[in-house]
Amino acid sequence: MKSALRQRVAYDATVRRAVCSLSLIALTLVACAARPREVQRTAPPVGDSTATVVTSNVARADYAGSAACAGCHADETDSFLRSPMHNMTRDIHTAQLRAPFAGETFRYKRDSVLLTQDDGERFCTLDSQTQGQRIYRVTRVIGGRHREDYAGVQVTAAFASAVVVGPGEERILPMSYVFAEQGYRYKGYSVMTPERPGMRPGAVWSRTCIFCHNTVPYLDTALGALVASRAPYQGEVVDALLPAARRARPSVPDRRALEATLDAEMKMLGAPPLIDQPADGLAAQAIRAIRKRFDARHLIETGIGCESCHLGSKAHVQHYDEKPSFAPRGALTIEAGGAPEAARAGAINRACARCHQVLFTGYPFTWEGGHRSDAVPGGSHISSGEGRDFLLGACQTRLSCARCHDPHAADGDAARTKLDGVAGNSLCLGCHERYATADALRAHAHHDPAGAGAACMDCHMPRKNMSLDMKLSRYHRIGSPNDPARAERDRPLECSLCHADMRVSELVAAMEAWWGKKLDPAALRLLYGEPSSNVLLATLARGKPHEQAVAMYILGEARLKKAAPLVAAQLTHPYPILRFYARDALGKLIGASAIDLDRDDDVISSAAASWLARAGLRPISTHVTTVPATTTEQGADVD
Repeated sequence: MKSALRQRVAYDATVRRAVCSLSLIALTLVACAARPREVQRTAPPVGDSTATVVTSNVARADYAGSAACAGCHADETDSFLRSPMHNMTRDIHTAQLRAPFAGETFRYKRDSVLLTQDDGERFCTLDSQTQGQRIYRVTRVIGGRHREDYAGVQVTAAFASAVVVGPGEERILPMSYVFAEQGYRYKGYSVMTPERPGMRPGAVWSRTCIFCHNTVPYLDTALGALVASRAPYQGEVVDALLPAARRARPSVPDRRALEATLDAEMKMLGAPPLIDQPADGLAAQAIRAIRKRFDARHLIETGIGCESCHLGSKAHVQHYDEKPSFAPRGALTIEAGGAPEAARAGAINRACARCHQVLFTGYPFTWEGGHRSDAVPGGSHISSGEGRDFLLGACQTRLSCARCHDPHAADGDAARTKLDGVAGNSLCLGCHERYATADALRAHAHHDPAGAGAACMDCHMPRKNMSLDMKLSRYHRIGSPNDPARAERDRPLECSLCHADMRVSELVAAMEAWWGKKLDPAALRLLYGEPSSNVLLATLARGKPHEQAVAMYILGEARLKKAAPLVAAQLTHPYPILRFYARDALGKLIGASAIDLDRDDDVISSAAASWLARAGLRPISTHVTTVPATTTEQGADVD
């Protein structure tokens, strides 16, 4: 009977694979009619159950495109193609926009942008006090989870028949449409960038945004890992920003294969042939050509495709038993190593960190008191650094990003929100079984095991990062709230995220009593001043800008009204994103106001004083952290 069952299972598997292959062939025939370069597939040998891994997945020739995945993975592909992640970049003519482009005007200081349509085309007319009038025809939409950004080419008039001015470079346009506000914001003011002098277009799209927001040959994005000088360029491999012990170093198994792969890419880009030399020299030459020439014509796929994560999978499409690999293989190889389970988790996490590794816009500070110029900087302070932050933490080889985030879901937040609160403890208990009982969890967390204080992630992955929806997201470097790097060098103490009204001395006494680890009083005094200080108020008064943003959000949520004057002082903060955190917090502390943060500082300050007066409060002198001189990566408009 067992033999018959095995035969039946083998027969069913053969039928499924044959049907899958026929579906793939049919899909290819349809796709080839529209795209002659589409992959040609062959059916796997009947009965061949030997699984191998693709030998090359980083070169342009290794890619099949997301359409090739639909035959066998129809549900995942359909869901993913509707997701904000896939739609990270969209052509303006096929995108569904949230912004109206119906003649509205967005004003910033003394400049403005008029948004209009004509015969299916959308236009932005920029009027600047210093740079005059320029008109841009919108070509692409970027983003779509919390806001829309835009790229466009300069034209002679806001009419569909207008001609392009100059070389026709697509530039990042200076406004975003923010969904929560149903209105516009100056582009870049959703991240840590200083105030800008006026309305002007930003960097060239193909030199700043194209790699992380679209599907490109992985090798093109990873060449910087082979260059000793490490000249910054978009799409760097994350391991250079990790401690040495956690790095998966790249290797070139066959220099001639690398040369052949790069020669093919240079020919496709219309660049001169490379000069024969060692691998790092070849990579440096190729980087210069890619920077100069790579544009929308050279994408594998617009937006994030299946192979942005799974890497080139043409061999898998052609032959079912040749499995994809998250780890880069071929002309450039990067292997995380370790036991199979750890290697798989590490490879998935590195796949996410290919893009989610950003330390944004030249802002100098990182978590744990770090500085971005450090050899190994600390964690990032805002969304899109989560992948690298996770690789810095305690669970990076035992837990993959996909355990919390469904990468194929049209609604990427659904799976994650199910893990909020104590429900998320199930992830941790897979390794930390000793806390599975209520008594053990109570003894460890010192809180009701069924209450919010016993949620593992709230202590070990606290909501302490600025998110792109102007709230707080989790810091993804898994650790403990009494780790010296976090408690003694970063504000605010993480217990204050729930206990907003408590003093430094109270929280420190409880932490030391519960977990038996002493904190350095001198370090704490440098952060907060007197031990009797309220943690959040001291953070707001003395903290770095990213720390102040966290303090304002928590103070607003806690409705700690006495914080209102200090919060109001941040309405003219030199980092404009903090002004929005301040306005939102004040709305919760003393009631909403229609204060316009795009006006001049004196107008904002006057409106803030009136706002406080209506609540019976007096303004205080502005007290914000001094903003150090910074330089920005790849132009100030990258976010």
